[in-house]
This record gives sequence, structure tokens and C-alpha cells, in this order.
Amino acid sequence: MIGRGVRLFLADNAPWLGAGVLLTFMSSFGQTFFISIFAGQIRAEFGLSHGAWGGLYSLGTTVSAIVMIWAGGLTDIYRVRVLGPAVLLGLACAALAMAVNHWVILLPVVIFLLRLFGQGMCSHIAMVAMARWFTATRGRALSIATLGFAVGEALLPVLFVAAMAFVDWHFLWALSAAIALLGIPALTRMLRRERTPQSLARETSATGMLGRHWTRRETLLNPLFWFMMPALMGPSAFITAFFFHQVHLAQTKGWAHIQLVALFPVYTGVSILAMFASGWALDRWGTARMMPFYQIPMAAGFALFAFVQTIPGAVIGLSCLAISVGANSTLPAAFWAEFYGTRHIGAIKAMAAAVMVLGSAVGPGLTGGLIDLGVPLSTQFLWIAWFFVATCGIVWIGIHRARRLL
Repeated sequence: MIGRGVRLFLADNAPWLGAGVLLTFMSSFGQTFFISIFAGQIRAEFGLSHGAWGGLYSLGTTVSAIVMIWAGGLTDIYRVRVLGPAVLLGLACAALAMAVNHWVILLPVVIFLLRLFGQGMCSHIAMVAMARWFTATRGRALSIATLGFAVGEALLPVLFVAAMAFVDWHFLWALSAAIALLGIPALTRMLRRERTPQSLARETSATGMLGRHWTRRETLLNPLFWFMMPALMGPSAFITAFFFHQVHLAQTKGWAHIQLVALFPVYTGVSILAMFASGWALDRWGTARMMPFYQIPMAAGFALFAFVQTIPGAVIGLSCLAISVGANSTLPAAFWAEFYGTRHIGAIKAMAAAVMVLGSAVGPGLTGGLIDLGVPLSTQFLWIAWFFVATCGIVWIGIHRARRLL
């Protein structure tokens, strides 16, 4: 019976779910897990240390976080079928710029464009659309849409690292641009009839705390938003740092880079299971019960990577990280809709997205600088594990205070 229900849900909503999957997959070209596989080549071409490369990466990412505060709000104004193709065109131009750029001074500009259009806007548009288009099945829709992240993480690093043995890395960035361009007609075709036109958003929206819709200004003045900040910034900062330094991590552990990359499909598989489990659970219980605890596996994963020296140990560590990452793909997006309503969710989630993008800027720069200062990744990972333990406590306090208002 459950299987039949899922099949009917997929059949009835295939175009809109497909658009979400497409956008999250295309975001891969601006995600750290993809950009970082070229870290060795980029550092060699521009003569950068770990700290310098991390600093330039953080600079471009930080500026993209600032711009996201404005750009993310566009999802409350324009339909996905209008905004999505424009973002994919920008992403294609950014990838092409990485392929042809030979000046270090322009590198942070290219990073800015990749992060804004890829990690930032592609992800943001997909998550806002799912949260707005679906209400009773919001968790299920978010889980399915985030499959694009998982497919990108599983396939692209392995394929592109293997391809670098045969073709120049600049060509691979040109190929990425071509793939992004191919996404434009596909997205346009899927959204010939958009599920919830913006003109109807007012009538189809769901309320949040106190039975009303919160504006972005009201949300920023609400204490719960600030209690959520460590939980928003932490995964983005330190998962980004983990993948950003994957080449260095493999070297310090005595592994070949391809050995570590070959484990990514395991990471992806676990994250997919966690995505669907968390999506089912939030439809059943809501986000308030789950948000304070879902980052505990991430704390365990970083603690394990502080000590493990073997590939089997890395599998366990990656699996722990993947559980929290999978849940992180669905829970925060649903949280904003559940607590603050959907009428202004684009603007509200734009602030949250900016915080996450800012975290992804802080993580590589901070950890890269510490590496240059002689602090090994194993020590840093232990500190990060304790950070996530503290974060769970902070989120519990914030939600416990606000839950009575739902």
C-alpha cells in the first residue's frame, strides 16, 4: 500500500519533482565537493599554498553569501521557470570562466560566480519550490528533490578524477558549462505548467508560529533564528572543509586520492537513505522533535576521522557524516516553512542560505590557515566534533522555547 502511494505521488508530481532534482544536481558544479577535486591543479597553476587557496575560496564564497541575501528573495517574485534558466545560464558562464581563466586576481571572482549560481541559487530555488509547492508531503518532496545532490556527489567526483588522467582539467570545466546549458531546455520543458504560480502563493500558503506568516524582518528579530545559526553554519562550514581538503586529507592518512574518492558513493548511498528517512519522519512528527538531534552523527563522524588510519575506518566515518548530511538536506528547509510560514519563505530562506554559504566560506579558510600554522586535520576534526555536540544543545534550547507558539 505504501509502495502504491509513493508511485502515485511520483506520477502525479513528476515534472515538479524532476525540476527540483535537476536544479540540485546542477548545483554540483558550484559545490565544494566538485571544485575541490581540481584543488591540486588550481594550486599548482596559480602557485597557491593551502592557506592562500582557502583564503581566495573563502573570499569569493563570502561575497556570494552577501549577494544571496538579495538574490534569494527573487524566489518570492519570479516563477521557477523564469528564474531557474537564468541561474543555469549564469552557472554555465561561471564554469566556462574557470576553464579559460589564467589570472590569479580573477580567481575569487570565478569562485564567487560558481558559488552564487551553483551552491547558492540552484539549491535555494529547488528547496524553496519544494517547500512552497508541497504542504502535507513537504518532507517527501524535499527528500526526492535532494536526490540531485546525492547523484552529483556520487558520480561527478569519480568520473572527473578519472577523466583527469586523460584530458586537461580546463576541458572538464568547459564540459561542465555545456552540461549546465543542457539543463535549461530540460527545466523549461518540466515547468511548462508550474505547480503553484506566484500569483496564487497567498491563497496556497501555510502559516507558521502564532498562526501567521512571518516577514524576513520579523524572523531576524525572533530569538529562534539566532539559536539556529550554529546548526545552519556548522555543517556547511565543516563538511565543506572536509571535501575542500580531501587531497590533503588523503595524503596525511597515507591513502591515494582515488581511494578516498571511491568511497563517495557509499557516502552518497547513506545520505540518500537518511534523506528519505528524515523526510518520512518530518511528515510524521514535524521538525521540532528532530532538529536538536540530527547533527549528533556528524559529531561522531568527525571524531572518528580524528583517529582512523584505514579505509574501512573511513567508510564508517563517512557514513556517520552522511546520516547528518542527508537529514540536513530536508529538515532545515522544512523548518523555516513550519515555524515561519511559506508566504515569505524565499526571503527568509535566503537569509538562512546566506548563513550557510558564509559557513562554507569560513570552513576552508579557517582550516586551511590552521594547516599552514601546523595544526593537523586530525586535531581540527576533534574540535569540530565538540562543536556539533554543543550545537545540538543550543538548538534544543531554542526550539524548546519556541515550540509552544506553533
